[in-house]
Amino acid sequence: MADPLQLEPPKDEEAELAAGEMPLLDHLIELRQRLIYSLITVGGLCIVCFVFARQLFDFLLGPYKAAVPNLADVHLIYTAPQEFFFTQLSVALFAAIFLAFPMIASQIYMFVAPGLYKRERKAFLPYLVATPVFFLLGAALVYYIVIPMALHFFLGMQETDPNGVSITMQTRVSEYLSFIMTLILAFGVCFQLPVVLTLLARIGIVGSPFLKKGRKYAIVIFLVISALLAPPDPFSQVGLTVPLYLLYEFSIQAVIWVEKQKARKEAAEKAA
Repeated sequence: MADPLQLEPPKDEEAELAAGEMPLLDHLIELRQRLIYSLITVGGLCIVCFVFARQLFDFLLGPYKAAVPNLADVHLIYTAPQEFFFTQLSVALFAAIFLAFPMIASQIYMFVAPGLYKRERKAFLPYLVATPVFFLLGAALVYYIVIPMALHFFLGMQETDPNGVSITMQTRVSEYLSFIMTLILAFGVCFQLPVVLTLLARIGIVGSPFLKKGRKYAIVIFLVISALLAPPDPFSQVGLTVPLYLLYEFSIQAVIWVEKQKARKEAAEKAA
């Protein structure tokens, strides 16, 4: 017997799905409504976060402070009058989207839910919960481990020569924010790998034998992703490649578990 997402639906489920059907114009109106709710949420949170933008930026400075032995040596600059203001706006928007993700995800789910059977809705709910959890895991790895290591590497390239030219790192606030936001987003997105692969396994697109055979190709893909997303230093790239491969191995075990669940359901249906 196939997975619940692939079954030929019973008549009562067909009636359930038909009850949720609506014309194209109604779909567009519903989509507009969901987008408005999401934008209002992001906009409201952005205003609130802008009030606390300085505190949020100080929080993002945590990895920088962790990489510098003496806090008195932490110096950031801005080279245009409006640069720090727009940096604070970027911090507020970034935090607003981060905080609004549960609301955005719920709006997406409510938009697509009428087109799903009841058991399909139950099947997708765990993935909606797992998505922010894995994003937070990726962000925490970046914040507490990868960025301090990368900054320590960059700071180690400074040179102080009393008889020559001293080379010191003078970091712009906008560039530091771009650096840390890029890494957080990169790790957060890449940490969705188990969610994506188990979902693909559930609907029958991939299987554990395929993933096991693809290990060597996966390593190459992860290296390319790290080269594109992470800063061009070995700590950042290794810091992204290694967790991605560990997540790939975890995904294989999760897919095996999904396959066992499907096999048990098939056996139960045959026995009935």
